Amino acid sequence: MFPARVLAGASLALVTLALSGCSSLLCTDSTAERGEAGVRVQVENSYGQLLGVTAEVVDWRLEPHPQVPSEGDRVHFRYRFVAADERSGPAVDACAVDKERKALGCQTVYSSQAFGPDGPLSGDDWLAVEHPEQVAGVLFIPNDQSYDGRTCEADIKDGGGTHPPETPSRGDQL
Repeated sequence: MFPARVLAGASLALVTLALSGCSSLLCTDSTAERGEAGVRVQVENSYGQLLGVTAEVVDWRLEPHPQVPSEGDRVHFRYRFVAADERSGPAVDACAVDKERKALGCQTVYSSQAFGPDGPLSGDDWLAVEHPEQVAGVLFIPNDQSYDGRTCEADIKDGGGTHPPETPSRGDQL
């Protein structure tokens, strides 16, 4: 048995830690569920709320990248964002997929970096895939990837919350 003063002191210490934000019980991380991929998607935040922004794959083709033509064909795709903030808008994952909608290669595309001949929120990019002959299309995943926030592991006091899903890996079903 512990003396009452020891128990009271331990309880007071736990309450102090909890109130100061140092308790690991107060910080929780979770990952948002991956949204349905498509050629045209409504971008959503980590809580599944629509941001009022649309991301669309305009077209795509296989061709050698002009800076490294010796590496063979890559997926060259054009895209646009509609209603995004030109300086700090959302970002989505773009994935080349096969006919079964399995990811062959993905990367994040930022609306704030989209500038091209079709307007300030349009652009083009390249995806390198192991077997370009298997590419059947390019899809966007609607989850906003532009802000991930601090994790509990990195910052137990200010971290936590819902984070965007991981970028799909090769072979993931979209």
